[in-house]
Amino acid sequence: MVIAVIAVGVSLVVMTLPDADAARLDEEGARLTALLETARAESRTSGVAVWWVPRSAGDSLVGAQGQDQHFQFVGLPKALALPGRWLDARVAAQVVGARAVVLGPEAILPAQRIVLSLGERRLELASDGLGPFSVAEPLPAERRP
Repeated sequence: MVIAVIAVGVSLVVMTLPDADAARLDEEGARLTALLETARAESRTSGVAVWWVPRSAGDSLVGAQGQDQHFQFVGLPKALALPGRWLDARVAAQVVGARAVVLGPEAILPAQRIVLSLGERRLELASDGLGPFSVAEPLPAERRP
């Protein structure tokens, strides 16, 4: 009887623990939205066009220090060197309907969507072109990349 009670207690604790991959993906999403908004603000301030480009499968992106990059900000001045690597190297990103995200300098941009994935987990970030990027409801299966 004691073993059964302990087993039930352990199973309840395990079910309430957050999924590690989901937590990592949420952290990467929050970090990426902050980076995108930083680059967007710099683009608008300087008047220089800036794009965020994720690495595609099979592509190689190399940063200024010769380090392999997971994504890069094209158009930013070298003085503003934003990170180009995920905190977890298993994260992948894809821009829906394009190869890159346009960050400015125009005040009104097209609506854009980024899909982050880690294992079986997916997180979608979107902007309507006016507001900042934020977590969005997933697209229906027929509209996914």
